[in-house]
Amino acid sequence: MTLGGERGSVQNPFIDYAESKKWEYVPKDRATAIRGGTTGILFKEIFIEQICRLNDSFMTRELATELIKRIGRIPPTIEGNLVAWEYLKGIKTIFVPAEKRERNVQFIDTKDIENNTFHVTDEFSFTNGSKTIHEDVVFLVNGIPVFFVEAKAAHKKEGIAEALDQIRRYHRECPELLAILQIYALTHIIRYYYSATWNTSKKTLFNWKDEAGGNFETLVKTFCDRKRFLTLLSDGILFTRQDEELKKVILRQHQMRAVDKLLGRAQDAWKKRGLVWHTQGSGKTYTMIVAAQKILGEPVFGNPTVIMLVDRNELETQLFGNLTSAGIGNVEVAGSKKDLRELLAADHRGLIVSMIHKFEGMPEEINTRDTIFILVDEAHRTTTGTLGNYLMGALPNATYIGFTGTPIDRTAYGQGTFITFGRDDPPYGYLDKYSIAESISDGTTVPLHYTLAPNDLLVDRQTLEQEFLDLAETEGISDVTELNKVLEKAVNLRNMMKSPERVPKVAQFVADHFRNNVEPMGYKAFFVAVDREACALYKKELDKHLPLQYSEVIYSPNPKDDDNLRAYYHTDEDEKRIRKAFRSPEKDPKILIVTEKLLTGFDAPVLYCMYLDKPMRDHVLLQAIARVNRPFEDEEGRKKPSGFVLDIVGIFNNLKKALAFDSSDIEGIIDDLDVLKKQFTRLMGQEAQQYLGLARGKKRDKAVEAVLEYFLNEEIRQTFYAFFHELSDIYEILSPDAFLRPYLDDVDKLAKMYRMVRENFDPGISVDREFSRKVARLVQDHTVSSEIGNPGGIYEINDKVIWYINEQPDSDIEKVFNLTKGISHLVQKQAEESPYLISIGEKADAVIQLYKDRQNTTQETLAELKTIIEEINAARLEQEKRNIPMAEFSIFWLLNKAGVSDPETKAHEMKNILNHYPHWRISEQQARDVKQELYSIILHSETRDIKEIKKIIDQIMKVLNRVVT
Repeated sequence: MTLGGERGSVQNPFIDYAESKKWEYVPKDRATAIRGGTTGILFKEIFIEQICRLNDSFMTRELATELIKRIGRIPPTIEGNLVAWEYLKGIKTIFVPAEKRERNVQFIDTKDIENNTFHVTDEFSFTNGSKTIHEDVVFLVNGIPVFFVEAKAAHKKEGIAEALDQIRRYHRECPELLAILQIYALTHIIRYYYSATWNTSKKTLFNWKDEAGGNFETLVKTFCDRKRFLTLLSDGILFTRQDEELKKVILRQHQMRAVDKLLGRAQDAWKKRGLVWHTQGSGKTYTMIVAAQKILGEPVFGNPTVIMLVDRNELETQLFGNLTSAGIGNVEVAGSKKDLRELLAADHRGLIVSMIHKFEGMPEEINTRDTIFILVDEAHRTTTGTLGNYLMGALPNATYIGFTGTPIDRTAYGQGTFITFGRDDPPYGYLDKYSIAESISDGTTVPLHYTLAPNDLLVDRQTLEQEFLDLAETEGISDVTELNKVLEKAVNLRNMMKSPERVPKVAQFVADHFRNNVEPMGYKAFFVAVDREACALYKKELDKHLPLQYSEVIYSPNPKDDDNLRAYYHTDEDEKRIRKAFRSPEKDPKILIVTEKLLTGFDAPVLYCMYLDKPMRDHVLLQAIARVNRPFEDEEGRKKPSGFVLDIVGIFNNLKKALAFDSSDIEGIIDDLDVLKKQFTRLMGQEAQQYLGLARGKKRDKAVEAVLEYFLNEEIRQTFYAFFHELSDIYEILSPDAFLRPYLDDVDKLAKMYRMVRENFDPGISVDREFSRKVARLVQDHTVSSEIGNPGGIYEINDKVIWYINEQPDSDIEKVFNLTKGISHLVQKQAEESPYLISIGEKADAVIQLYKDRQNTTQETLAELKTIIEEINAARLEQEKRNIPMAEFSIFWLLNKAGVSDPETKAHEMKNILNHYPHWRISEQQARDVKQELYSIILHSETRDIKEIKKIIDQIMKVLNRVVT
């Protein structure tokens, strides 16, 4: 067994740990038989038995069989995956003829887990007739596959990326199976990631980390704990529609943890308050929805009422859309104060979605029941003052849970939100906390960086302090509306910001910065202006420097507006279209000019840059800049390195004053670009020079030889890859800053070295996709002469190639890698037409792996590769001479290489057997019959060990599985 190998060190232990958590292991062959072959999805008999058992009052074997047919008809799409999940949730029905009515069908018992069956199997092969996939480990509950694992060898540093590529292929090639499966995990021991099916980008992979800290065994056992797993499957998955597009969400650990705590608080007779701080961008809305769902479904509450309070129209719409997909029935959206009053007075049970202002004037003690649970979004700003008094006076015995995306500022300790929601959780007031630093570490959000605009654009510091920063009423400011009221009084400050001299200069600066810094990255920007008039002024000026379609203004209308403001009005439908287009990297607009709308509750991961030209602080500032902290990955796999704020006001001149929170709460929230410049300088120092020195002063062939020799060690390669990715991310953020000019030649050389190393040692990876856009442009445009140059070409494998390479001045190591790439290219291109090439390609892979492991010298490896090329050329000549069908020739070639007597006759007999079983590739029974008959052909004429014969037959079937018929 190879140390750290995929099956021995990862896959098998995974199954062992699952078995220890009472999942019953079913060997591959038995599992395939239970499914009815590789086209089957369910453990059918187990499914029928369990469905009848869980629904014994009406279910029959005939009805259960009908359910199997329905599952088989589920569309192979994310829409079909929603249908499958609804079955698992028990919210789908079946018509019961004996009762002449529809009945909900329970697929899983989440209350008493012992009423379910739990199975795990491995090497799960599935075919849809045209494509076949092989999943490493699959988990089934009541005969239904719900979770699968892709395992990679521990020594594979790129294992997770490789596994994710396979997940994408599974969705692409066999969506019929993925329509049923709900969750998947990727692991190579070092890390354990999980996600929901139909989510295949890196940003949707979540790191599973046991709260106590744990090794691989602990991580697997905690994830596979049956009760915890069923909770994740049943309650941790949500389907939502965003701009008419169905999306699937799975909760992260901090969200599930908070839901558990909320349910516990709801059941506490003595504690009636709770405050949850989950930083902006970490899925707070989904946590609220699942908490509501769990409370409504908890029998101990009888028939409770949950009220979800939101404070923005767009959030209300978003929430309502989420709730209808979450399986929560009996939802009422209070459209007016009168609607809300009537619902409460009538003692409505179920879910009520409302907005805080609808409690204004609400009668005291309109409902005194104690099984009312209030979930308040952005609690730090929605329950202050008289509205909070109305709310709590109307429902005096309710339990109140506040949610906030920002920490509580220092001015609020011991009062306000802490008194309202945090009093039952001293000393810090939080029932649950997920900080900014945690979210960045987990990849839930990206880091933020800022820089100040040139001094001549910043507003006068004294005026900014006198009319804004030094005012007591701005401390702890939590709402944009509240902020706007303060700014209305700051007459001098606003006039200064909108002066005819300043606006054109700011607009030109923003346009130039966007063109040079943001647009080349493929991202988008917000331009946040001081008020609506400023939005209109900036739109007019930006249009002088950028195409008209690049920017749009989004603000609310006002009856008092003049024609200049009315010029940028949008209908609700137009605004919806603009918001949807903004989320797409390929569509215009690229810049949204806003002042209030979209600064909360609007998520657009492609948003990278915020041009901040509006004085803000504390909660409002945190909420605004959090618009740019969402992770994003484009279709080519490039990830957004960070979010960026360009401060045109000067707020960040005094960060401690702008963000009046405990330093531990906002640790790592935003860093000056100078921090990145120092980091870049450090990277370009000794570490970069170590790599650059490999080729310095050498002729091209010696430089290439030195580089490839140095990077034969995989650990050294991985260290270099990590170094270059960090360097590339910082370059992407800083470019085209003049600070970089002294480094451009060296960055170009390092990029070319990276390309050479990647293309030679990892030929299956597209280097161009790994380059950030600005690094790719540097390599494309930079013409500095380099010892490193471009990587070698691919040798065309033919009868003249050995003569050709002997004549080349290339170093032996370069010839080794160029020959390897040539063989690999040939196999990939012609394997389906010439299947015998597959075995030759595998032999070449083994040779190069021995070389990378330093078990063979360069010269020995080159000699072996030349022998392989001679074999390829000999096979071509032999095939032309014999002129037999390629599939038959491939069998002949493999038999001949194995030393089997009379290979041509045996190849013909074997081909006839394969023709007799036309479905052997997809039928388990036919594959078994084929193997037996192929064995007998060799057994009757050869005195060989049965293991050796098995190896020959397995090789033949493996190769012919790829042949075009």
